[in-house]
Amino acid sequence: MEHTQNIISDAEVMGEKAEMTHEETLHLARLSPEENVLEKKLRRRIDLLIMPLVVLVYLMNYIDRNNYAAAKLQGLMTDLSLNGQQYQTGLSILFVAYILMQVPSNLLLNYMGRPSLYLGFFVTAWGLVSACTSQVTSYGGIVACRFILGLVEAPFFAGVLFYLSKWYTRDELAFRMSLFYSGSLISGAFGNLIAAGILSGLAGKRGMAAWQWLYIIEGSITCFTGIAICFILPDFPDTWRLLSPEMRAVAIRRLAIEAAEADVDDEGGSGMTQLKGLKMALTDIKTYILAFAYMCINGGGGFQYFFPTLAETLGYNNTISLLLVAPPYVFMVFYSLCHSWVSDRLGMRFWFFVYPIPITIVGFIIFMTTNSFGPRYFSLFLMNFTFAQNGTLFSWMASSMPRPPAKRAAAYAFFNSIGNSASIWTPFTYYDSQGSHYPVALGICIALQSLAGLCAVVLYFNLRMLNKRQERLENETGEVQLTEKELRRLQVTADAEGIDISAARRLQKGFRYML
Repeated sequence: MEHTQNIISDAEVMGEKAEMTHEETLHLARLSPEENVLEKKLRRRIDLLIMPLVVLVYLMNYIDRNNYAAAKLQGLMTDLSLNGQQYQTGLSILFVAYILMQVPSNLLLNYMGRPSLYLGFFVTAWGLVSACTSQVTSYGGIVACRFILGLVEAPFFAGVLFYLSKWYTRDELAFRMSLFYSGSLISGAFGNLIAAGILSGLAGKRGMAAWQWLYIIEGSITCFTGIAICFILPDFPDTWRLLSPEMRAVAIRRLAIEAAEADVDDEGGSGMTQLKGLKMALTDIKTYILAFAYMCINGGGGFQYFFPTLAETLGYNNTISLLLVAPPYVFMVFYSLCHSWVSDRLGMRFWFFVYPIPITIVGFIIFMTTNSFGPRYFSLFLMNFTFAQNGTLFSWMASSMPRPPAKRAAAYAFFNSIGNSASIWTPFTYYDSQGSHYPVALGICIALQSLAGLCAVVLYFNLRMLNKRQERLENETGEVQLTEKELRRLQVTADAEGIDISAARRLQKGFRYML
């Protein structure tokens, strides 16, 4: 109560007893020349250390998750006596467990503050589960392994999205998010190349089928990667012990300047703060718009789990079909990086999320309506444009939920939970009786992509409205009275910067949501 009174007392003297001039406040709103030098060194250091690690782990994540589709072409269904419905259940059950773990995992990650140990443990765990999947002998066994795999994979994706938002500014995020997401595209290419090599070289060795060797080899590599993460991955800026005090201050300050307030939780990371962060995320309409948009593009991109099967309809054998999957993914790795780099340079999200939608729809239509190899294979490239949207949406979420960290952690987890719920039911739309054109499945993809575009329009106008409200709050003439909640948030920033609340309010000037 006494703290609140102090805040209100400070507010009463705003503009009358301010200890800092406007010019001094503006100086606080940007890094000094010395800090700019440190910032460049910091960005280079984390780019060279963090990004290769998270891309590598995401590569293994998608390989371990999607080797189920490659195993289908390598005798899994025959060896386990699975029918089409049972195979699809095994595909979907992973995402049931995946969704259940999202929110509690991200809140725990924010509370612990040690992503190296937290993420490293779960990476090792899912590698072990994947390797053990090679020994299943029944439908019940594969379903159990897939469910457990979903539980131990859940902390990674949403955790890394939140983790990157603690290191990079919003102008840097789209390219880094796309670079991170390229791990999944690389896995789509090289995971199937590895599967093709195993199919031709290890089938029958030591009495094991090709799909068993696939799980053993890829799971073992993931285990070693997870152990390395525990020792190499930097923690958060305020908890990474190898970061110098000067660089730590710059790492924290540059994010605070961008969002016009400190990137800290009000109660210092306590358990109650995590629950408050969850409540803040669930009462923000942007959380639901972004989550539904992600569900739509995830559903629209659900063909990735059947990509080898779609390639098989082109008329070649299993090995050639796996090889044909690689070029569309390799193309999209480079395209999506250019796409996100330009999005960062222009500071735009809406148009870069929307323009791939008609391209993917054309791809779906071509695949459904043609029979010759050329157009159908070209359509696989066009379908993959849905992956260009992911990096844009991930970074759009970070800039739309700037602070506090507990809210951002909960929002990312909720966002990923709802988004991946599409992966529970979309596999059942790819049933064999549709023939080789899959009109029902791809028709649903078209509808979902259209809904994603509608979500982007709603979010765009919502953020425009919030930016206009931000202009109103910048009015210091006394016509606009701040609420007690707004005053508390200003006080957190003031304490972090060592300034008074009046100066903290002036720091808010210029902040806008990215459109």
